Order: sequence, then structure tokens, then C-alpha cells
Amino acid sequence: MTDPAGRARQALGEQLREIRKDAGLTARALAELHGWPRSKMSKIELGQQSPTEDDIRAWCRSCGAENQAPDLIASLRNVQAAYLEMKRMRLPVRQRQSINWEADTRLMRWYEPWVVPGLLQTPDYAEALLTKVLEFYHESTDDLEAMLAARLERQHVLYRGNHRFHFLIAEQVLHSTVGDNGTMIGQLDRLLVAMSLPRVVLGVIPAHTEYVVPQSNFCMFDRRRVLVETITAELTIAQPREIALYEKTFAVLAEQAIYGAAARSIIAAALDSRHNDTDTSGSDGTP
Repeated sequence: MTDPAGRARQALGEQLREIRKDAGLTARALAELHGWPRSKMSKIELGQQSPTEDDIRAWCRSCGAENQAPDLIASLRNVQAAYLEMKRMRLPVRQRQSINWEADTRLMRWYEPWVVPGLLQTPDYAEALLTKVLEFYHESTDDLEAMLAARLERQHVLYRGNHRFHFLIAEQVLHSTVGDNGTMIGQLDRLLVAMSLPRVVLGVIPAHTEYVVPQSNFCMFDRRRVLVETITAELTIAQPREIALYEKTFAVLAEQAIYGAAARSIIAAALDSRHNDTDTSGSDGTP
């Protein structure tokens, strides 16, 4: 079983099998309790078939493990919807799904080690970034305009409703060139402006910061879900105990970040460096 959804379904089946065994029940006995075919039990435990949420509740109730049902149901939802192909993630429909999630979120926490978070990107930066992504996957740029419009539409949430945003970026984000020097100058200036928004907190994690916690980019929507982008897929995490680990990770990174005047200073220094590079090169960026 090589696909992520299949592996997740298999892991869920193994958890359910262990719960049954811990309760001292055979597969036949549990099946008879609920009038399930024996084949259904086998397929669920081997990861060949997904249970329903009601199946999980009944399973846990019969095994005296009702307290495990919420995590298992969250795992089931991951199996059903969490592992999505990266191509689908980049389509405008996916961007619009983000609009709905963000509109329903009171507190968004977002960490990025390499690029500016989407909600803070300028149009030029977003276009350059999306173009590179499409090129990497050898995909057509026919949808680029729609993708860009949907991404920029998401930014309206920064100014509407009762939302709060806590962004963390690694210092490397300020120095990773997306587009060209002019693009980066506009983007760094945008970060300085974003810091003045009343519901936005922006922290920068200095490059010399000690490594103390596992890291990858992620975005938290309250305590309901976490999005993590990998090279091949976007992972939606809904299991409470996993969300708790991301929350812990964000808290550690937030402690390492600098804010306010100190953050402005480090961004301004990167901006000055970009201006100096422009002054000492031609308009096309060549010496």
C-alpha cells in the first residue's frame, strides 16, 4: 500500500484491531455484537475498507474504549479527505476552500521557513512563486491568472471580521529571492506594512536561533485543523493529539521569534540590502 491515504487507512485498521484485542474480543464476537459480516471486520482491520464514524463509535463502545473514539474519528476523516494531490491543491477551487476555512477561523497561526505566508504576499511575489511551482511540476500556466486572483482574494480576511493572525517566518524568508530584486523589495515593504495591521502579529525567527523542535511549514486554523504542505501532497491534520503537537511546536517557535521594533529592524535591514543591490546593478539586475 503506497498511497498516503491507503497507509493512513491501514494504520487506522491496526489501531482498531489492537483495541479489540485489548478488550479480549475475537473478530467474530465483535462482528456478531453488531450484526456485521466477518468480511467487513477483516477488511477494516487490514486497511482494505474504511469504517464509518458510527462503526468506530460502536467498536469503541463494545471494547470499553469510548475515550479513544474522537481521535479515531479524526483519523478516519484524515483518511477520507486529508491526503490530496498537490495539483488539486493549487487549483482555484482549493484556494476558495481556504477562503471558507479562513473565514471560519478566529485565530490563525502560520509558520513558514522559506517563503512569505500566502495571506501576506504581494501580487508580484505570489505570481512569481506560483509560476515556479507550475514549472517544477511541468504544468500549464493556463490557470495561473485564476489561481492568482483566488489567492489574493483570500487576503481580504485580514481586514474583515473578528479574526486574529499570528505569523512566524524564519529569517531566511527575507533572503530567499522569489521573482527578482524588485519583487522582493515590494514584498519586504509589504511585511512592514502588515505589521501595523491591528489583528496581525508577525514574528521573525533569527537565523542564528538554536534548533530545538522539529519543523516544517504549517498553518493552524484555531484548534480544528492543521495544513502541512509536502512536495507531493497537502496534509490536513484533524486528530486532536496531533494538533496539540503542532500547537506546542508553534509555541516554542513563537518564543524564539523577535517582534515589534526588533522584527522591523531585521526586515528593514534586508530591505536596505535589496535596495543597495539594485543601486549597484543595472535595471535588469546585472552588474
